[in-house]
Amino acid sequence: MIEVSKVRKSFGDQVVLRSISFSVEAGESVAIIGRSGTGKSVLIKHLVGLLSPDEGAVRVEGQDLVGMSERQMLSVRQKFGMLFQGAALFDSMNVHENIAFPLRRSGVTDGAEINRRVKSVLGLVELPGVGGKMPSELSGGMQKRVGLARAIVHRPQIILYDEPTTGLDPVVADSIDQLMMRVRDQYSVTSIVITHDMRCARRMGQRIIYLREGQVYLDAPAEEVFNSEDPQVSRFIRGEADLKEVDFS
Repeated sequence: MIEVSKVRKSFGDQVVLRSISFSVEAGESVAIIGRSGTGKSVLIKHLVGLLSPDEGAVRVEGQDLVGMSERQMLSVRQKFGMLFQGAALFDSMNVHENIAFPLRRSGVTDGAEINRRVKSVLGLVELPGVGGKMPSELSGGMQKRVGLARAIVHRPQIILYDEPTTGLDPVVADSIDQLMMRVRDQYSVTSIVITHDMRCARRMGQRIIYLREGQVYLDAPAEEVFNSEDPQVSRFIRGEADLKEVDFS
């Protein structure tokens, strides 16, 4: 479904991605982990064509995104749904309008069809009857649920999750994890999760990609990663700092 091949990306003198390669099969669920600043968010922007690599290729179902026109890129982006770190709802739109937005953008004009699909996904994320509320009236967890509903309403083949549980208390984070697993299993979508939350990574990731210093340090089944004896990996999984690597200046 997705193939990243020898991708390099720099911003000025700062090299962010260093010849990264991996692939994701259709229906697979992959978690990408790593310390802040290792290139996770830059990588995910390459997958939807928001950034173009300095070298290498990014292919979605065999189509190379590098060099695509904006019109061609739009057709590829319709394969994706995305749950942003901060939900990224439109403040001026109510919940129903937020969720309907990608449907209207993709050319769906039948009001009854839009209403049916919005109602369906609100039920899936356990928020029936909130379509008339504004985002400011919702808690952080509810906003994440609405963001998830918007990500899946147009039935994408691939869903990207950018830190889906950041800023949520453990109980709410658990509910978001369970909803993501329900969406994955019910729709058989390809899922890519960027996260610092190891519980989320363990639950969602059939496979874990650990980025370190802009490179793929480890790409392995989840159980192998979580049982790794590699000190770099095990310290990150346990959330233990290596004081030798910390700059206190």
